Amino acid sequence: MAATLPVSHPIERGPAVDRTTPTGGPAPRVLRSPWADRLFAGVAQAAAWLTLALLVGIIGSLFVGAAPAIQEYGLGFLTSTDWDPVENRYGGLVMIYGTLMTSLIALVIAVPVSFGIALFLTELSPKWLKRPLGTAIELLAAVPSIVYGMWGLLVFGPILATYVQQPLQKLLAGVPVLGALVSGPPVGIGILSAGIILAIMIIPYIAAVMRDVFEVTPSMLKESAYGLGSTTWEVVSRVVLPYTKAGVVGGIMLGLGRALGETMAVTFVIGNMNQLSSLSMFEAANSITSALANEFAEAGEGLHQASLIYLGLVLFFITFVVLALSKLMLAQMRKGEGART
Repeated sequence: MAATLPVSHPIERGPAVDRTTPTGGPAPRVLRSPWADRLFAGVAQAAAWLTLALLVGIIGSLFVGAAPAIQEYGLGFLTSTDWDPVENRYGGLVMIYGTLMTSLIALVIAVPVSFGIALFLTELSPKWLKRPLGTAIELLAAVPSIVYGMWGLLVFGPILATYVQQPLQKLLAGVPVLGALVSGPPVGIGILSAGIILAIMIIPYIAAVMRDVFEVTPSMLKESAYGLGSTTWEVVSRVVLPYTKAGVVGGIMLGLGRALGETMAVTFVIGNMNQLSSLSMFEAANSITSALANEFAEAGEGLHQASLIYLGLVLFFITFVVLALSKLMLAQMRKGEGART
C-alpha cells in the first residue's frame, strides 16, 4: 500500500509591494539610524544649554565686576549725575539718559521711514526697480559704523548746525519750553545728531525685515481685499500688518537693539560730555557704550572700573526689559485678536 503524503497548504502572503519607482527603477532605500538621530538631538540640546550657560556667565561676571560700585552707590548710581574720576565719584544718569534718548530718536525716525520703504518695495514699486533698490538699501547695513561716525562729524554735523539749529534758535528765541530744546552752541554734535545717525544705521535692518515679512503674506488675501475695493493702505493696514505683526515687531526690536549697542558712530557725534546742563536736543552728552569705549582701557582698578562695568550691567538690563516688553506686547496683541474672533 502506497504511503499517503501530507497535503501541503499554500502559504498565505500579503499584498504584493511595488518596490519600483514610477520610472521603473528600484525605489531608493530609506536609511534609518537611531544613533544618528540621538546624536543630533544631543548636539542640539547641548547647543541650547551652552547658550544659556554663556548668558548666565556674562551676567555673573558683570555682577562680580560691578560689585564694588553696587556696594558703594546702590541704586543711587542710576539717579546721580556725578562722574568725576579725579574725585572718585560716579553716577550713571547722564549715560543712561543719552542712551535712551538717542535710541528713542532713532526709532521715531527709522520706523516710519522703514515702513514706507517696505510698503513701496512690496506694493508700489515697479518690478524693474525692486531688486536694485532693495539691494541698495541692504548695502547700507554693510557700511562700517566708524564711517557713519566720521561722516556725521565732518559732514552731517556742520549741516545740522548751520541749516537746522541756528534757524530754530532764531525762530524759537524767548519761547519758554521750545527755546530750551534747541539751545546750546551750534557745533553740530549732540543727542539729536547721534539719534539721526543711529536712525540712518538701523533703517536697513528694519526695512529689510519688514519687506521680507510683507512678502510672505498670501497673495490670495491681498487680492481678495483689492477685489472688494480696498485701497493699498487698507490692504496694508487691515490685511498685511495683522498677518505679519510678529515679524514687524521683531524687526523694530532688532533695530532698537542695534541702536542701544552702537558704539563708534555715537562716540564720534554725541559729544562725550559727562554733564547734563540742559534738556536741549543739541546738547552734548554721553552714552553707556561711548563711555565704555572712551574710558575702560584707561580706568584703574577700583570704583572707576567697577562703575563702568555697572554701566554695562545697566545696558544689559535695559536690553532685557526691551525684549520682555516686546514679548508682552505681542502676547497682548494675540489676546486681543482672540477676543475679537
